[in-house]
Amino acid sequence: MDLNKAIQFGLLVKAAEAVPPANTANAAGQSIPAIYDINNVGYKIVTTIYGNDLATDMNPERGKQIVSFGYILQAPNNDLVVAIRGTEGIWEWVHDAEFLAVNCPFLAGAGKTEDGFTAIYNSLRIDLATTSKRVTDALAAPPFNQSTNSLTICGHSLGGALATLLALDVASNTAFKNPTVYTYASPRTGDPLFVTAYNKVVPNTTRFANRVDIVPKLPLPPEYQHVLGLYDLNPIKLGLPPKELVKFDIECEHHMTSYLYLLSLLAGGTVQPLDPDCVP
Repeated sequence: MDLNKAIQFGLLVKAAEAVPPANTANAAGQSIPAIYDINNVGYKIVTTIYGNDLATDMNPERGKQIVSFGYILQAPNNDLVVAIRGTEGIWEWVHDAEFLAVNCPFLAGAGKTEDGFTAIYNSLRIDLATTSKRVTDALAAPPFNQSTNSLTICGHSLGGALATLLALDVASNTAFKNPTVYTYASPRTGDPLFVTAYNKVVPNTTRFANRVDIVPKLPLPPEYQHVLGLYDLNPIKLGLPPKELVKFDIECEHHMTSYLYLLSLLAGGTVQPLDPDCVP
């Protein structure tokens, strides 16, 4: 696993998170650089991804809102990337602590998945119209000018769960049989049967989890399990005395910027900046 590439794709997720969810203008045609030391790729946005936001008991109306979730992008060599952001609604989801399970909607016999994530996943489209193509269908018959060589799917937080669902769907139901997957701070997405199916079909997965981040610890086992590929991140530098690398704060430990910071320390290259409020 190449940490530099993990940071590169994480920067695309960060770019998706920089767009306010309510901004539903399609960014097709715009360029996003993914620059990290020796990796310097200019991606072009093929389309913005849209879907319903995360409904919670605290804010059920959120689930009726159509928001932007990220991008489908293509590199000059035709490599394809799907980058999916998280949502502030994840904290309301944590507070609800319901985590109901429903049947996996796209692969028979693949167990159960968390209902809120599944509802959002089923709503993901490449246009604001609810009749537009689902993301998986768009990837199966891509509206691109050139053929694609490979597919990488990446996402943070809720976006990590959505990336997990998308990866299994794509690998099972499109010509992209071996997508590369990077998730950052992803919660558990499905039950043991779902995880078994995922691990068999999508082996090329890396799942980054800050060991003190609460979101990857939910929903709880045994009903829910994590997919393979754990890469553990420690926000404490061991020593005498130990050194706090990220401010010990629930949200700071979960931020995409904190994950990029910790990854860059491990990669040994240019250090990605923390959010100012998260500096110890």
